[in-house]
Amino acid sequence: MSAPVRLTCHCGAVELAVILANGVEGARRCNCSFCRRRGAVTVTAAQGGVRIVKGADDLQRYQWGTRTAEHYFCKTCGIYTHHRRRSRDEFAVNLAAIDGVDPSKMGPFPWHPGRDMPL
Repeated sequence: MSAPVRLTCHCGAVELAVILANGVEGARRCNCSFCRRRGAVTVTAAQGGVRIVKGADDLQRYQWGTRTAEHYFCKTCGIYTHHRRRSRDEFAVNLAAIDGVDPSKMGPFPWHPGRDMPL
């Protein structure tokens, strides 16, 4: 398994250590109503590969629809950090919040058809 990467929000209140399932391979966007508006590119974390290093109390959870997926963001600066996917028992993380990663120098990123998933 690969070494964890550091993921932070903008203000630094939240820090995660994340082991990526496939590195930045498989980075994608989602076209569901929430992700489309959020605009983040995500990558998959390995099973059990998301650890909150600091700022657990600064994370806010958002759920909608089936209330199965759990989307997390910093309640101070508003940056989306990660979410537990509703379709599988795995997490996705915000590619742009990983230290040293600049998604504007990558891509294009494929779109996951989240809007087509049953509610």
